[in-house]
Amino acid sequence: MSSDPHAAIPKAMDKLKPSRIGLLDLGKLDPDKIGGKTGVELEYHWYNGANRQKPPLVFLHEGLGCAALWRGFPGRLCAETGRSVLVYSRAGYGLSTVRADPYDVDYMHVEALDVLPLVLEAFKVRQPILIGHSDGASIALIQAALGVIPVSGLILESPHVVVEAESIAGIQKAKQIYETTDLRKRLKRHHRNADRTFWQWNDIWLDPRFRDWDIRGILERIECPVLAIQGLDDEYGTLRQIDEIEARVNTEFGRLVLPNCGHTPHRDQEEQVFLAMRSFVDVF
Repeated sequence: MSSDPHAAIPKAMDKLKPSRIGLLDLGKLDPDKIGGKTGVELEYHWYNGANRQKPPLVFLHEGLGCAALWRGFPGRLCAETGRSVLVYSRAGYGLSTVRADPYDVDYMHVEALDVLPLVLEAFKVRQPILIGHSDGASIALIQAALGVIPVSGLILESPHVVVEAESIAGIQKAKQIYETTDLRKRLKRHHRNADRTFWQWNDIWLDPRFRDWDIRGILERIECPVLAIQGLDDEYGTLRQIDEIEARVNTEFGRLVLPNCGHTPHRDQEEQVFLAMRSFVDVF
């Protein structure tokens, strides 16, 4: 088992390539909303689906992820469901513009409510199924609860809705790993500025102000179906996260709990996660 998002994957998955790769200009966005920079561009991967009348899939990566680190998983889901797929890297990640300013406590709200709607508008994406991993899952929840974009469904891998002691311990350990192993070297393969990418994420999660971050109060506003996926060996959270979601959403809720699985279920238990996602998507 590997929960390392930068670990090698089967060669077959690498063959599922996007239809289009590029940079999206976010000229409409207030620079203060996205790291204090003007001229922000976001890296994107677009997959053309055979069934374009069905809700498209939008992938939202984790705190050290980017579009490329989903590897072949989005392409495979596109091929087997017929859905068009959008994958993008947030500012500060992948080949997107490097942020000038550090994250504030509300950074996931900014991504969900200010940035994501502009991205969806640019690609004319309507009523998407949001597939979020870790921070991306929290962003998906915030958009579905508070945003103006109608969402057809949510697939949440290792979501965060409240800060647990396990979350802080995991991020403290990640800091040690970054400073003492080759993680920095591996991150540099995928991000324009690996140090900025790592520390913007690590610093805010270890900021004392972030201990009070909590989105449980908005979950009752979510009305679209939800599939939550959690590994029992997740180094950043426990089953409490999906329990909290299930207890509060006013909608159909399904869960997939996986043994021998860390923080990255679509890598650690790829087949089970793929089948669960495909079954969920096929309903729409």
